[in-house]
Amino acid sequence: MGIEKELLEIAQRIRALSQTGLVYSDNEYNTERYEELVHLSNSMTALITNNKVSTIEGCFRVEDDYVTPKVDIRAVVFNDKDEILLVQERADGAWAIPGGWADVGYSPKEIAVKEVKEETGLNVKPIRLLAVLDKKCHNHPPAPHYAYKIFILCELIDGEFTSAFDILDKGFFKQDELPPLSEERILKSQINLMFEYKNNPDKDAIVD
Repeated sequence: MGIEKELLEIAQRIRALSQTGLVYSDNEYNTERYEELVHLSNSMTALITNNKVSTIEGCFRVEDDYVTPKVDIRAVVFNDKDEILLVQERADGAWAIPGGWADVGYSPKEIAVKEVKEETGLNVKPIRLLAVLDKKCHNHPPAPHYAYKIFILCELIDGEFTSAFDILDKGFFKQDELPPLSEERILKSQINLMFEYKNNPDKDAIVD
């Protein structure tokens, strides 16, 4: 896992540099070289993640500006029983804190509220930023995208659980009774960190 993760980070860096090179390339020879580097990066990522090259290519749009990390927003919601809200992802059948990729036109707090509503039916109010984590600094499985994860504490207001097309189930869980986690999205160490904030409201936000 360690070597795969390092190789994937190299492939991500090659892709970012080559796509940025395509944006600023001023002649066809450099353009061809950068396009080949993009293809090599996609091929390398496909081998590491056991996917087809076409699948990896489909994960990325052609950039027309400087390449930056993707942003993953997660809404941290506790109930009055000191349990944390989790959702069961249809993609892998495992559980994660509600959230997903940030949408253009919405602030991070707005994304947190929207994701909870869409995935669970519950209404929440954003309270404060807890953490900004660089995914590469944590033991997630290899994944194509380079991402920052933003965790926002939210207060439960009201609402009832409803169905969502990409969510199989949802519920509140105690820290020592967590279901199998979708480690591409969340790690047990990160959930433990969220409970630290629950138990110590004055704890400062952290940034990798």
